[in-house]
Amino acid sequence: MPRFAVLLAIPLLVLSCSPQEETTGSTNKCANNLYGSYNPKDRDQCMDVCIKCDHGVTTTCSTSCMLKGAR
Repeated sequence: MPRFAVLLAIPLLVLSCSPQEETTGSTNKCANNLYGSYNPKDRDQCMDVCIKCDHGVTTTCSTSCMLKGAR
């Protein structure tokens, strides 16, 4: 019985460590719907897209845009 529990736990641990799917395609589509020529280096555009498309909040979007080089 303990061997079965270990064999069951290993796949669950491996699955929990797998990376999440990228949502880049949907974010890019949303950004292009908001701005015809979306420029992630433009702080206002970056913030707007982050909040509306990625459902972010001001603080996390500000940090994200800064790390992307938006000014």
